[in-house]
Amino acid sequence: MAHTSPVKEHPYSHLIDLLQDGRIKFFNPDKLNDPRYDKLPLSIRVLLEAAIRKSDGFYTKEEDIQNILDWQQQQNKTEVPFTPARVLLQDFTGIPAMVDLAAMRDAVAKHGVDPALVNPKCPTDLIVDHSLQIDYSKCAIQNAPNPGGGYSPNQSQGPTRSIPSRPPSRGGSQCGGQRGSCCKPACSDPPASPGQHPASVQQIENTPVLCPFHLKPVSETETALKNQEMELIRNKERLQFFKWCSKAFKNVNVVPPDVGAVHQLNLEYLSRVVQVSDGLIYPDSVVGTDSHTTMINGLGILGWGVGGIESEAVMLGQPVSLTLPQVVGCKLVGSINPMSTSIDIVLGITKHLRQAGIAGRFVEFFGPGVSQLSVPDRTTIANMCPEYNATVSFFPVDQVTLKHFKKTNFTQEKLELLESYMKAVKLFHSYENPSEDPQYSEVIEINLSSMVPYVSGPKRPQDRVAVSDMKEDFQSCLDEKVGFKGFHISKEKQETRIPFLHCGQEYQLAHGSVVIAAVISCTNNCNPSVMLTAGLLAKKAVEAGLVVKPYIRTSLAPGSGMVTHYLNTSGVLPYFSQLGFEVIGYGCATCVGNTAPLPEAVVDAIKQGDLVACGVLSGNRHFEGRLCDCVRANYLASPPLVVAYAIAGTVGIDFEKEPLGFTSEGKEVYLHDIWPSREEVQQTEEDTVISSIFKDLRGRMEKGNALWNNLDCPDSVVFPWDHKSTYIRSPSFFSKLSKEVPAPQSIENAHALLFLGDKVTTDHISPAGSIARVSAAAKYLLSKRLTPREFNSYGARRGNDAVMTRGTFASIKLQNRFIGKPGPKTLHIPTGQALDVFEAAERYQKDGVPLIILAGKDYGSGNSRDWVAKGPYLLGVRAVIAESFEKLHKNQLVGMGIIPLQFLSGQNADSLELNGKESFSIDLPESLSPRQQLTVKTSQGQSFLVTALFDTEMDVIFFQHGGLLRYVARTLL
Repeated sequence: MAHTSPVKEHPYSHLIDLLQDGRIKFFNPDKLNDPRYDKLPLSIRVLLEAAIRKSDGFYTKEEDIQNILDWQQQQNKTEVPFTPARVLLQDFTGIPAMVDLAAMRDAVAKHGVDPALVNPKCPTDLIVDHSLQIDYSKCAIQNAPNPGGGYSPNQSQGPTRSIPSRPPSRGGSQCGGQRGSCCKPACSDPPASPGQHPASVQQIENTPVLCPFHLKPVSETETALKNQEMELIRNKERLQFFKWCSKAFKNVNVVPPDVGAVHQLNLEYLSRVVQVSDGLIYPDSVVGTDSHTTMINGLGILGWGVGGIESEAVMLGQPVSLTLPQVVGCKLVGSINPMSTSIDIVLGITKHLRQAGIAGRFVEFFGPGVSQLSVPDRTTIANMCPEYNATVSFFPVDQVTLKHFKKTNFTQEKLELLESYMKAVKLFHSYENPSEDPQYSEVIEINLSSMVPYVSGPKRPQDRVAVSDMKEDFQSCLDEKVGFKGFHISKEKQETRIPFLHCGQEYQLAHGSVVIAAVISCTNNCNPSVMLTAGLLAKKAVEAGLVVKPYIRTSLAPGSGMVTHYLNTSGVLPYFSQLGFEVIGYGCATCVGNTAPLPEAVVDAIKQGDLVACGVLSGNRHFEGRLCDCVRANYLASPPLVVAYAIAGTVGIDFEKEPLGFTSEGKEVYLHDIWPSREEVQQTEEDTVISSIFKDLRGRMEKGNALWNNLDCPDSVVFPWDHKSTYIRSPSFFSKLSKEVPAPQSIENAHALLFLGDKVTTDHISPAGSIARVSAAAKYLLSKRLTPREFNSYGARRGNDAVMTRGTFASIKLQNRFIGKPGPKTLHIPTGQALDVFEAAERYQKDGVPLIILAGKDYGSGNSRDWVAKGPYLLGVRAVIAESFEKLHKNQLVGMGIIPLQFLSGQNADSLELNGKESFSIDLPESLSPRQQLTVKTSQGQSFLVTALFDTEMDVIFFQHGGLLRYVARTLL
């Protein structure tokens, strides 16, 4: 029978301490009185606490606790278990796990067991955020049929309303302060009637546009609602299943569509820092199936991304197995340059860590410089883990963290409990106190003062220029021959000045003059602090009497309505407007060349002087001439620098030595005079942005999604499977499940389904992306009377094992030595026919022939996916024989009851003269043990040894049960 872990008394009960007058209990590792504990990195202390709390003599043993304590000697050598506090799923990766649990309920019910006993053992949050598609949209590019400029007479005309003229905002304007109103109308503006002054032109608002998918007029206000409706129609079966899960399972929390993205909800709603359950408090920790899971480490919560099978194992009570990691201490020293934004700091730290070669390690931050980073800064750095290949970037809890949570959903009582607990177990860190610093595998020191602000340009985004060098660099661009940076302007023409009239006033243009300035809060500039810095800079500039010359085409394109909301709430939006940075809408405009036409006088002056005019924008892409064909130099800059260069009117300025402008009294104003301090920005961010985000999120969580709220779902303990469904299907993992564990069955006369080489990745194995029309999965869907337009994707159909099994090894890049060219084909050895992998496996199964896979080095490397072992299992694969395995995939195979076998050192299929067409027999003894050597015999008379890659007794037990799912089911029988 299965192990049920009966524990009468916890082996570490003597470590239990009390908080809040004895109402809250906790395991205190400090009571071990072991001097090694104080030297452990704080991230390793989290692993130790979990091992102590979950010690059961089976999954977690006393030797595991000792190995963690002995981290200095055991790092990078020893496997240890880690049981996280919760699991985070998004809907694509979550649906197979929930389908398996629903099928397990059916299986135990057949044995007379109450199916309601089947629930995740680990609290699980599932966020439905990967189902939305853009069927309806209203974006800038659709309103700009002639991106090069000018008005197209065929442009859609919708309902309009008159926009009253504003009072002059810059002084001297003769045209009511309308930016560029004495030139051509913007490409989204209707033309002026003959004799009509452009300032009074009616402007389009909420113009219906033709949806490119459905050719239906959609107003901007209806777009989100219609996309939600399409999401419900397309994914109704999946959403109904999720809603049933939220009601049927304990320990499952389903967040419906339209509430938020998984990583944001993890940060803003699900994070606890500490968990309290049944009167026991312990550190919050998480494994998630979203690539942004590492962001949570910025809050002092240990967490990282895993594959679907690993997350499912944790849900079912199995710990994550990991090699005790090396922990790199990243010491931050120095003071941040006053003009450096959060983006400068994040990218600077990322660059240092990428160069340090820290792949696969933990990074833990310490040192006096950490206190200068806000919580959003920390989470952004933690989110960059994939950029420098770290597993996590951990920021221990400190006073900055506590201050952040005061603005979120934490009550004062909760904060006090959090602080007292974290200090009691020494997980609270004072970065200014070096005596608290632990020992690390190695220390990387980064001086924050070395991170200066940069811009990129003038032609390519990868050409970075320090702002302090900008004037000199632009001069060199004028001198250099035409190339990636050069414009080759002769010396005698470099001093050219072209006067022109705009709105009744005379101005001059020169090389380096700024004529386009666009503040955009997309992609790398989505961190709120940089937009607030720009807004506060605009406020101080206006208060100092500075202006932006009216001929400069300025614009403000927030990434979302939330950005506009916090800019308005913080009081900076009117100052943006006074400098000419009006909100133009929400979409891609300037970045994709949809800039409103420049005033004709400006264009004429540029052409007359053959000037290298400049555009400055805070997007993430630009190329020569992309913004406008007459603007040759274009620079990417942070939002506040866009405002600064717009005020200066030129990129040929040394901000440290030259003034931006003058006050009305003639006093010089330098950039450092109006640049907001980090403290001012962070305070505004905490008071305005953080509180607004959490208030808005709480409202959406309480209100819910109306479509979701009205969605019907079954009201039953077991799920009523619809046999006609092509999205949700009960898998066959539990077929013929017996109460008793069957004896190991040797593999007799197996054929090789595939004969593979080195570096076979999860992309080659697991179904992903669109469903090819000539694939086995497509044939199945066509048999269900679906058209190719209704195929959707493998991701959307992860809950249907029939589709996913047919998509296993369906990659067009699969290199199968039986075939000799890339493609999802294999050889059916008995007949010699080349068939789809699924069709060949189906024939073998009908004939009762077991299957194996032959492979080379690093089998199963790459990003883990949930069907990477489930698919081969359902194809009938019993074993994989390879030169080496990616460790995570090896665990996945064991978890599905497939035995990973490794050739002995120095041997492979070629050295053993295997052609793959032999039949293979593998004798499995009744008593298996970790790393046991087994004998493989072939029909050609060959015999060779392989090593069964069971690392622990637990691996052996899972394999004997036929995988983790069957093991868990038997614990209930």
